[in-house]
Amino acid sequence: MGASTPEDYGNYYAWGETTPKNIYEWSTYAYGNNYDELTKYCSEASYGLNGFTDNLTVLQASDDAATVNLGGGARTPTKDQWKELIDHTTSTWITRNGVNGRLLTGFNGNSLFLPAAGYRYGSDLIGAGVDGYYWLSTLYTDDPSYVWNFDFDSYLQDMDYNGGRGNGFSVRAVRAGQN
Repeated sequence: MGASTPEDYGNYYAWGETTPKNIYEWSTYAYGNNYDELTKYCSEASYGLNGFTDNLTVLQASDDAATVNLGGGARTPTKDQWKELIDHTTSTWITRNGVNGRLLTGFNGNSLFLPAAGYRYGSDLIGAGVDGYYWLSTLYTDDPSYVWNFDFDSYLQDMDYNGGRGNGFSVRAVRAGQN
């Protein structure tokens, strides 16, 4: 999202927010000012503001940066969609046009390049050229202050929930009807 070539880092988004911003932290997050003051997408009362829960576990279209900005059935991939991508591709760390990242190649020869765009915390860009962090649309329900994400470096790739919702991660969209 926000990239004009596969090597472009594109925009960074806090999870559930649809526009980039200058500062990525809890104090600027749309759905809670702290990890235990969530006001949307909260499955545990101890993390919700004044015990709030709504049991929403997947981004709604109105909160999905891909849907809002791209339309046409675009959405942020779910955990199951990322798992399918990982299970049906080979992954290689490469440098493409001077940009480090992972090339995911399917059995049919089609490929997807994900730049190691790092992430934003506060106003800082951290790990660019070394790490990649991409949001999934799926909440980590055991601790709803975290969300599933796909992360990688030159040695490994994984789906993890190390992404605090207020951080700025990259988004790569899928279209409805595509897995």
